[in-house]
Amino acid sequence: MSEVELEVLDLKQMVLASNSFGPSDVAEIRQAITENYGHFGELRDAVNEMEQDDALTPAGKTKMGVCQFMLGRFKDASETLSAADGSAMALFYNARCQFELSSFDGAIEGYEQAKTSGYNEDQCKIGIAEAKRYQGKIEEAMAILDDIFGPAEQTADYMYQRAATAAQIGGRMEEAINLYQRAVSTDENHAGALFGLALENDRLGNDDEALRLYERAAKAFPTGIGALINLGVMYEDNGQYDKAQLCYKRILDCHPDHPRTQLYMKDASATGNMLYDEEAQRRNDRLAQTLNMPVANFELSVRSRNCLQKMGIETIGDLTRHSEQELLSSKNFGETSLVEIREMLSQKGLSLGQFAGEKKSNDPPVDTSHMSPDEQALLERPIADLNLSVRARKCMTRLQINSIGELIRKTGDDMLECKNFGVTSLNEVREKLGDLGLKMRGD
Repeated sequence: MSEVELEVLDLKQMVLASNSFGPSDVAEIRQAITENYGHFGELRDAVNEMEQDDALTPAGKTKMGVCQFMLGRFKDASETLSAADGSAMALFYNARCQFELSSFDGAIEGYEQAKTSGYNEDQCKIGIAEAKRYQGKIEEAMAILDDIFGPAEQTADYMYQRAATAAQIGGRMEEAINLYQRAVSTDENHAGALFGLALENDRLGNDDEALRLYERAAKAFPTGIGALINLGVMYEDNGQYDKAQLCYKRILDCHPDHPRTQLYMKDASATGNMLYDEEAQRRNDRLAQTLNMPVANFELSVRSRNCLQKMGIETIGDLTRHSEQELLSSKNFGETSLVEIREMLSQKGLSLGQFAGEKKSNDPPVDTSHMSPDEQALLERPIADLNLSVRARKCMTRLQINSIGELIRKTGDDMLECKNFGVTSLNEVREKLGDLGLKMRGD
């Protein structure tokens, strides 16, 4: 469909005038909104008009139910489709509604009914595999996907589902990423595969690539809530509050009562109206990353390294909190070592004693006496192992928290003092720690 055609397309009229309604019509609506989100309002207007039609036929109810599904109104769509014509399409989309409503057993039953009624068997099996995956039955999900052969194996939906399933099996992340990439090569607008790739880049700290992929995922329709939230958070961190609000608005268009998005929209709206030097914040973030760098990463002489170790100086930040006199007062630390350290810090735009007025964290140490060796080893693991969201991960950097042990020395109030870190992020951190059997100080 060309851009010229899209400019004059009346999607509302197209939906209302269609005498028949099938998978090709759904694909056309999705493509139109993907290329021009302005058509979303026309789809919503068409559904509103159908809902006012008391003489709507059973087949018309199937069309209305599918359109309600595309609008994200899953409960309404399920009720409409249950009273529709009982066609294979009505059964298939009712199954999809059950999945979105987290009724996974209901979704599996619905897909089986749709398959029996003649809906594409492979698409139904892919849907069943997805529901099994969300139930935590990973091996069963993969077994179903292994039983799909032929052209279906080359579809983006199949490759995406297989990638998402492989990602939950230890040691198969490389396979998952390759499948995500193949899915995107097959369908450049596949929201799920784009989100999967973006999420992995996000977790690896590849912010620029993650942002690019989230933006592509956000253009697809229907777009996953996760992609829009993560993109909105990244926009906020870049100071693009107007773009962040647009992301949150798209979620609220479909899910007006979504509590997490309501909080994010409120934060973005409030912060976006504040006079704030975002460039200064970005400089501070880069500085925080530099200060967190271990001195062991730099080529220092053995004497300098040993002296720093004896003084408990582990990071660049530790060095900037010590004066030249403090270093020289240490046994075996002489002028040669001092010059060496000065040059190292100078290359980073820093100097000894620069942050002498800032004390290291006074957080009390963690009592590990009751912990097993395995539990104590958890505390040494890096924060990255928690797979936190963008917003929470940025806060860890700003607070110079590098390990799980450092995190559990903090209180909830400590974390809430960080910019852009709210109650939602705090609950996320607590949940991740809870999965490991850990708590923050004071919890």
